[in-house]
Amino acid sequence: MKQLLLWPLVAVLASTCRGPQPKPPAGAPQARTTLSIQWRPVDNLVGSGKFFRSELTLENQGPAALGASGWKLYFSFSRRFLKDAEGNAAVVQELEKQGVRISKADRAGSGDYHVLEPLADFRPLLPGERRTFHMLANYQAILKTDAPAGFHVVFSGAPSQEDVAFAVPLTVEFDVSDPKQTTRFGDDVLPVPTPALRYAENPAFQPLDLSARLLPTPRRVKEGAGRVTLRGDVAIVHAPALAGEAAYLASALRDVLAASITTRADEGNARISLRLDATLDIDGDGARDAEGYVLEVKDGRVSIIGADAAGVFYGIQTLRQLVPTETHVAAIRPGGRHTELSLPEVSIADAPGFAYRGMHLDVARHFQSKETIKKLLDVLAHFKINTFHFHLTDDEGWRVEIPGIPELTRYGARRGFDPAEAEMLHMAMGSGSDLEDGDRIGLKPSRPKEDGRELPRAYQGFEPEMLNFVGKGSGFYTVRDFEEILAYATERHITVIPEIDVPGHARAAVRAMEYRYHTLEDSDPTKASEYRLFDPRDTSQHLSVQSYTDNFLNPCLESTYAFLDKVVRELKARYDAVPGARFVALHGGGDELPPLRSNVWWQGSPQCKQNPATRDLSDVQLYNHFLTRWHRIITSAGARMTGWDDVLHQGLALEGFIPMPWSNVWGWGREGDAYTYANRGYQVVLAHATNLYLDMAYDKDPDEPGAAWANFIDDKRTFEYRPFDIFANATEDGLGRPLAPSTWKDKERLSAAGKKNLLGMQGLLWGENVKTPQVLEYLAFPRMLGVAERAWNPELPPVSEMPTLWTRYTNSLGQYVLPRLGVYRAVDVRGELPERLGVNYRIPLPGARRVEGRLEANVLFPGLVLEYSTDAGRTWTVYTGPTPVPGQVLLRTRASDGRVSRTTPLD
Repeated sequence: MKQLLLWPLVAVLASTCRGPQPKPPAGAPQARTTLSIQWRPVDNLVGSGKFFRSELTLENQGPAALGASGWKLYFSFSRRFLKDAEGNAAVVQELEKQGVRISKADRAGSGDYHVLEPLADFRPLLPGERRTFHMLANYQAILKTDAPAGFHVVFSGAPSQEDVAFAVPLTVEFDVSDPKQTTRFGDDVLPVPTPALRYAENPAFQPLDLSARLLPTPRRVKEGAGRVTLRGDVAIVHAPALAGEAAYLASALRDVLAASITTRADEGNARISLRLDATLDIDGDGARDAEGYVLEVKDGRVSIIGADAAGVFYGIQTLRQLVPTETHVAAIRPGGRHTELSLPEVSIADAPGFAYRGMHLDVARHFQSKETIKKLLDVLAHFKINTFHFHLTDDEGWRVEIPGIPELTRYGARRGFDPAEAEMLHMAMGSGSDLEDGDRIGLKPSRPKEDGRELPRAYQGFEPEMLNFVGKGSGFYTVRDFEEILAYATERHITVIPEIDVPGHARAAVRAMEYRYHTLEDSDPTKASEYRLFDPRDTSQHLSVQSYTDNFLNPCLESTYAFLDKVVRELKARYDAVPGARFVALHGGGDELPPLRSNVWWQGSPQCKQNPATRDLSDVQLYNHFLTRWHRIITSAGARMTGWDDVLHQGLALEGFIPMPWSNVWGWGREGDAYTYANRGYQVVLAHATNLYLDMAYDKDPDEPGAAWANFIDDKRTFEYRPFDIFANATEDGLGRPLAPSTWKDKERLSAAGKKNLLGMQGLLWGENVKTPQVLEYLAFPRMLGVAERAWNPELPPVSEMPTLWTRYTNSLGQYVLPRLGVYRAVDVRGELPERLGVNYRIPLPGARRVEGRLEANVLFPGLVLEYSTDAGRTWTVYTGPTPVPGQVLLRTRASDGRVSRTTPLD
């Protein structure tokens, strides 16, 4: 049963919400009254995919009538509302006829923040009444996370009301049986998943050998007949350079084994030895295999030999995967650690196929704590991911402290109710300071508790609180936090690549520096302008993909480059302060500017026209001028510049630049750019949205959180991704329409020389819907496991052999990998992590059908338990085989850790 957020009584008012506010709504005073909202999409096809119709129902629960003035209803919505009278021959926007208007809520009219307010002819809404407003907005809404979010109302009247916004609870309704709600265009043939469809696609159970229990799959595995038992005194001897790896292994073993585990730098014999061999050649080509290792468990001993320290570390991860699942399960109980650890005799030789195996995480849209980041890093390291792309800045937040520019975090790291943006960024994506104080919104719900302790949340898909203020829109990493993260990553052989996304996606920085300017302009004008990023007299107008109108850095201001140089130098100082951390690269962003070559952007800036270096430059030339200087700043700090491949779209050439091509959506025209760059000599990191964007919804079920613009991305899309032939993945477009191979006949293929320039690949998790650590894990796993497998083993057999490989992989996850992940304990060498066991991976819904009155069921990952109910979920029975079932049947999947999937009715 879902544990809903608890909404407070309207009489309770949190005084902590008070603070400087914009003026309340003008007009007659409005007494406070309790409101609730219900929203539902109605017709996605009415606008032929360009816009859709939805309904917002406002209920007045009393005690006062809601009048024609004196109140404003604020909310976030990523879609643009059509203007009144805008539409088509079938329907037009008619908000004014309904007595209301909707406009941008903030003073700048920038972003997803809206306000609904009454007009003079608004008919009062009496206590107990409901009223439905019909509205049109662009694009479509087919998932519950497409809905507007974070509703809050302001009343005029008594002073106690004028300085507070009150949260208004929102519920969302979807009817999956209505094609107008689930179809985006007339030719959208992609179905909403049903038990019958899942049943037809799910693989069969398959017994597995030892190698299938390991992920990523090792190159060579030779299983022996016996076992090796560790007990009593277990010594780990190691080469002097491997002290950190030995300490990590010792900590990991202590988590599961009640024994005396010691480490020493020695060349002598011991139960476990860690060694280096700089000539280690796994594939026999005569060259050393970086990050390669040989693991041998035999003759009562464990030996790991690595080509380097990273190779030894990955051998340790494979050793951890040899520990029986039941040993991990026992160890999480008090006093449950075994006194003996039995391991299978085995010899494993292994090395990665790609040097770059990464994950990108956006913490700008929704902040994640350093503890969440550390836990994620340990899980990633366990599956041999070696690069963490840390997206620290965007329009909605700046997340890292920069000494000397405190406004970046004092202002730019905060969101809340401040339409004038006098002290913080406005609300975005329905969130400010989560359910805590600090965002000037009162009466937010509280999380359910039992005996004073917060009840854990399942987050197996959409939950209503995801639209009701849950999500940290505020927060940042202090200098110490960031250095701790670097140290933790370095210990796990993960390189952290920070991203400072400019010149677009920079609104948090732009607004923070305006805050700095206005704070200091009277007392210290020079300091006020030192890092200014904006020309206030610029008349150029633009609209970003996310509806921002003021999120560009101005490339003509010297203060822009002073700011960027300061940021880069301070980030480098964080790396310099951490032993072993390497400032290898900095991601400079560069993506999603509005279309250039219109000669509009920055052309209205007097500063650009007064600067001799920029006054005669077109918008394209200004963009390239900026990127050239940005590249120089990064490389002068000793790092390589990487960035989104948009950087190269205007013909710019940057020495040593590493593009990350992302916009390969089938039909958009840039499907083959990655290969073009690699063939041209650029080293490339693959970041293809169609297969690697983990913020896309798993499928078309409205209860799946995420987006859908690039594709629906399930576990199969990451696992079957073909780095060296992405066109083989392009069998259908995002609407489910088949794509013929001839579609790509004119696209450039990867050459033999270009293949050598593919550094690797990464999974990417953008943060719009990543509102809790549990949602992060749900969206990332198991899909990130497919990324890890493919990054380690990028070569794939012919398409005809993939069904066999897929069946083996899904059985591996269901029988071994996911049960371990459910009780996963991050290795905590220094006792710096809170006790947070397990990973909230997505549990797939069952597949099922009824044949002659008998239930037949299966699951995507064979090994997980299926359950069914014939009494509306009051009791559940484990499914063991075809069984007669009368009437209505509910199904769910149960993981070995006790968590369950969402329930689904039998068709």
